[in-house]
Amino acid sequence: MKFMNHFSKYLLSFVFIVGATPALAFPDKPIEFVIPFGAGGGADIEGRLLAKEMSKVLGVPLTPVNRKGGGGAIAYTHTKNSKPDGYTIAWNSTSVLTTTNLGNTDFSYDAMDHVGRVEFQPQPFAVKANAKWKKFSDFVTDCKSSPGTLKVANSGTGSATHTAAIALMNAVGCKVIHLPKGIKGRNKSVLNGEADAMIAPLTGAVNLTKAGKIRLLVMPTDNRNEIFPNVPTAKELGYNASLDLFRGLSVPPNTPENIKTILADAMTKAANSEAFLALAKKKGFKVSPLGHKDFSALLKRENAKVKNIFASAGLLKSK
Repeated sequence: MKFMNHFSKYLLSFVFIVGATPALAFPDKPIEFVIPFGAGGGADIEGRLLAKEMSKVLGVPLTPVNRKGGGGAIAYTHTKNSKPDGYTIAWNSTSVLTTTNLGNTDFSYDAMDHVGRVEFQPQPFAVKANAKWKKFSDFVTDCKSSPGTLKVANSGTGSATHTAAIALMNAVGCKVIHLPKGIKGRNKSVLNGEADAMIAPLTGAVNLTKAGKIRLLVMPTDNRNEIFPNVPTAKELGYNASLDLFRGLSVPPNTPENIKTILADAMTKAANSEAFLALAKKKGFKVSPLGHKDFSALLKRENAKVKNIFASAGLLKSK
């Protein structure tokens, strides 16, 4: 009996100590930072730098993992199905809207939780530097006089660049041939003459433009870009077309609010770091962090826009 009393006291003390021990604070181990596209592209370069800067804030490694395929579908499906503990983060983009509406996933963009937006950038309409079209109106004139003959390259069917190209051509009233050439093939097709023009994220066109190899004719965005202030927006020219490429963070559904708050804070600090701001200045994207509520509202608006554009081109898949 005396033994049982001593054992009971020991057991109660053990339970008290364990119960009083706080849970390990988040994060306490490496975080997987999922990048939806391959190494070396704009998404990869920006994502890896953001992950590095977030690591400094959170005090644990953020390990970039490229999970490319399906226009982002592979990465988003992996993220959606991961444990909602904050240790899997997806570096999202406009692809979270395009790939889900294209039918590459069996879920919509809101099947995941979204931490916030980091940046956005215009998707300029570009031609080869020595092309005969000096202004966008010149291209429009030729397009309308010979419908269905001019070729406009994009990163892939249903990509953000393809979506922006459809929107711009719809607004103009021009019928073109859309060429899905991939990220690397898109630029090359304009330079070698296979395509007459292209739509590209600004980060994918800035170097070629500065090198004098391509010319930007118009940007389907709301405001002129600081790096290329002489390039007009589509709206300035009287065309109602605006579709920026955004990038931000997504996590598995039902991730606890406190964890999302911690990640959002680290995201914002990393986005405003000296290194990330320097990359933005060099590449032309706009650092503009949005929290969960504002980002969710933006996603809802942009998703409706993508649905309408896809419907006009027969690309919208119902779920």
